[in-house]
Amino acid sequence: MYLKLIGSLLILAGCGGYGLMMAISHRREVAALHQLVQATDAMLCDLEYRLTPLPELCRFGGEKAKGAVGSCLCALAEALDRQVSPDVGECVLCALKATKSLPRYAAAQLQAFGQTLGRFDLSGQATSLEHCKQACLGQLEVLEHQQPQRLRSYQTLGFCAGAALTILLF
Repeated sequence: MYLKLIGSLLILAGCGGYGLMMAISHRREVAALHQLVQATDAMLCDLEYRLTPLPELCRFGGEKAKGAVGSCLCALAEALDRQVSPDVGECVLCALKATKSLPRYAAAQLQAFGQTLGRFDLSGQATSLEHCKQACLGQLEVLEHQQPQRLRSYQTLGFCAGAALTILLF
């Protein structure tokens, strides 16, 4: 009897924990996209004002953004300084591999941004930064649409699934 009770509690806790983990992952995704918007905005202003070289520009953006996005941009600046590859896109991939905690949407935006980084003149770079910023804002709009209800649903469905499994197995 005690074994069934302990198993039921573990199932309930596991499913509820998964729902909580989904909600936390969603919050991290939104926070990382906000950081990326902030970094691209600062990089765009700095690029237009000072014509900053690419490694220094990435380091500046990394300092403006905190968290995983900031560390990824700083890793990109280091990869560009070390000249890991002559292609900036490869350096971006190297920086993304070095940053493990970067959420998937922010990583995808940085990877897409890295494909155009360092390939164009000032207006092309500014357009690329603006495009990355707009893509992040569009993704943020999708993720933040009814966010409180969605997060509550993740948590509730996790616990309800655990309760259903517990009832079926008990």
